[in-house]
Amino acid sequence: MQGYNRFTLGEIVNTQVLQEIQDKFSEATGLAAVIVDVEGMPVTKPSNFTEFCQYIRSDFEGLARCMACDDRGGRKALQSRRPYVYHCHAGLTDLAAPIIVQNQYVGALLAGQVVSPQEDYDTKGEMYKLTASLKRDNDKLSELFDKVDIIQGARLKAAADLIYIMSNYIVEIGVANIVQKQLMDEIRAKAELENLLRATELKALQSQVNPHFLFNTLNTIARLALLEGASRTQEIVYALSDLLRNNLRDIEELRTLEEEVKSISDYLTIQRARFGDRINAKVNVDSQVLDVHIPALTLQPIVENAIIHGLEPKKDGGEIHISASNDEGYLMLVVSDTGIGLSQERINSIFRSEKRKHTKGQTTGLGIINVHKRIQHHFGSEYGLRMESEMGKGTSIYIRLPLCQS
Repeated sequence: MQGYNRFTLGEIVNTQVLQEIQDKFSEATGLAAVIVDVEGMPVTKPSNFTEFCQYIRSDFEGLARCMACDDRGGRKALQSRRPYVYHCHAGLTDLAAPIIVQNQYVGALLAGQVVSPQEDYDTKGEMYKLTASLKRDNDKLSELFDKVDIIQGARLKAAADLIYIMSNYIVEIGVANIVQKQLMDEIRAKAELENLLRATELKALQSQVNPHFLFNTLNTIARLALLEGASRTQEIVYALSDLLRNNLRDIEELRTLEEEVKSISDYLTIQRARFGDRINAKVNVDSQVLDVHIPALTLQPIVENAIIHGLEPKKDGGEIHISASNDEGYLMLVVSDTGIGLSQERINSIFRSEKRKHTKGQTTGLGIINVHKRIQHHFGSEYGLRMESEMGKGTSIYIRLPLCQS
């Protein structure tokens, strides 16, 4: 059947609830009933099906005709967007009530299996004609047909209107509950991110104390190193000063990729002094994307993680590669290392935001998942991080961002 597919009946309302509604309706009206999904497949067990219909459905051909007839009834109800009363392929009167939520067709209630008398219409004679090709025993057909309830058309129409109103109201409530849950999840996710940002800001405040005093002291040390001929020490102190100055800026501020790469260069200068030849870093950034704006501290936590948790545990160290390019209209940052790698289970746990053990870190307290969440906070769920890793061979992290120039 035609329709929209944002929701399914099973997602909106518990199947057991639908079954109870259907059973009560069938009990109160005497009508047989079943609820089907958008494809016409039953989602409940049939209620009060007549012996006549069970006999008609007793082989594949009869069942196929019944299902095709139900499908046509459902389509007619969908077209009119109201309950639809019709004669089935075996001559009984049936009805189909569409279940429509937020302009979306999600299924139908099919009911009936009754005789609805009409002037100048021989219901039994018509039944014989319609079922002739099914090769059923006429005596048995007659016996079972006589047991079918006779219900006037007005009563049948009233029953159709009743179940239409009830089923749609209940499903509307179900959709409202889904929307409310989605909203609550969004509010919860936003609160978690705000708490994360607040905690990050507090850590920055703890580091500031008096930033001017800190930077003036570092610059004094650098000048003393220059006077003493310790050019390497001077370089590291200046790198640390610039790195701290950048990291103490507003965490929610966007900065250019060029500024972020400068911070990475300062960070790598400090790490080279610590690890020497054990770690070799290569940076390859397309000059055409240097003006793209990205969240502050996007690359540094990823590079830090690669060095501390990927390369440092290896006796011989390894390499880290950092690249940035225009990838089919998106900014793609890649940080790859030749470290110890990690399992797929560990990657999954990171992106499930599971509570992680305390691990050592430097410069920032931001982890991989926090960078991922901040990117999605700024730009939406289609952006963020993707990880690939192989134990003993290394890890690659792909960061997808929009090409924002301002």
